[in-house]
Amino acid sequence: MATLTVLKFESAGGAEKMLDTLKGLSKQELIKIHDAAIVNWPEGKKKPKTRQLVSMAGAGALSGAFWGMLFGILFLVPLFGMAVGAAMGALSGAFADYGIDDDFIKSVREKVTEGTSALFLLSSGAVMDKIVEAVKDQKFEIIASNLSKEEEDNLRAVFAEEE
Repeated sequence: MATLTVLKFESAGGAEKMLDTLKGLSKQELIKIHDAAIVNWPEGKKKPKTRQLVSMAGAGALSGAFWGMLFGILFLVPLFGMAVGAAMGALSGAFADYGIDDDFIKSVREKVTEGTSALFLLSSGAVMDKIVEAVKDQKFEIIASNLSKEEEDNLRAVFAEEE
């Protein structure tokens, strides 16, 4: 089963650096990246920029729609007002089937702010000890995942030990 994890970085370029590291680990078959997207919110900008890892052609088009709707729910609702907010509310109910509930959405909205970045990673097959070693110099916060509570607590503990 693929896991959706959201990592927050205190700089606008942190997510890009982490994705580059994870791509290298993927080439070594230490993690399988199914898809990824980056939210980069530079200082002084009114809204974040988003970028998807997978090509928008073919199979990527479906995930492009997924990321587009998710980022619409996360970051654009306040700009569009109540009518779109109601429609997005209905969409957010559909995301609950994938482990993306209101708490997930609220957590990401509160933490990904101007001057920060976030990596949305859909992955599986992670060799945790190798990944922890490879990313130990990067400062980030795990702000959300669709892991079970116990799995997420274990993941947080592993990365906390490395700081």
